[in-house]
Amino acid sequence: MEVLGIDIGGSGIKGALVNTQTGAMLTDRFRILTPSSRKPEEMAEVVAQIAKHFDYSGPIGVGFPSIVKKGICKSKGNLHKSWVGVNIIGLFERHTGAKVFVNNDADAAATAEMAFGAGKDKKGLVMMVTIGTGLGSGAFLDGKLIPNFELGQIPYKSYDKIELWASAAAKEKEMLSFKRWAKRFNTFLEYVEIICAPDLIIVGGGTSKDWERFSEHISIETPILPAEFLNQAGIIGAAMGAVQK
Repeated sequence: MEVLGIDIGGSGIKGALVNTQTGAMLTDRFRILTPSSRKPEEMAEVVAQIAKHFDYSGPIGVGFPSIVKKGICKSKGNLHKSWVGVNIIGLFERHTGAKVFVNNDADAAATAEMAFGAGKDKKGLVMMVTIGTGLGSGAFLDGKLIPNFELGQIPYKSYDKIELWASAAAKEKEMLSFKRWAKRFNTFLEYVEIICAPDLIIVGGGTSKDWERFSEHISIETPILPAEFLNQAGIIGAAMGAVQK
């Protein structure tokens, strides 16, 4: 089935048409900068612009960077605080005129990797970590999703949440080398290892394309693999969510 998948991030909102049976992207990715306000109405309008760009009117799957329960935003994440309590599905359907399905963005990326990528046929507890404006995390136990596993929200030292210290946004803000940043990211992975004892960790998100530049500085015991779909996993998994409901 051909479905529009949209991956919402703190810096950009991306979409593409996806074959949900094979995981193949059928179009180039189309990206619009996330509005600087990061408020609901402005971001919903961008989602509508992406649907219009593809001249698309079918179901839309969306990966959203926050805790999502029954379509409701439960945490602001890296967005504006006014998102809390918003019916994301209702908002996006009003702007697009289409049927919309919403999952946590890291859960969406993990869904793609478990079905077609680095996690295919893997059993046990598989964690997906996405590196971007924040640190997203998705979890699958024996092939079944455990939703909203937001490990980037763990407090760390003087930081409200560890992703403020160890994300790609922190790397850019502090102009860290890959080596210095990777040591921070490795600290985060050590927490994931202690708390969850996963059997495999898959690293995705925008920074995963630079895997060769920082992987040598990752020293956890858990097996770790780069996402096969890199930063496209969120789009693919979001589209898959629209046909799995």
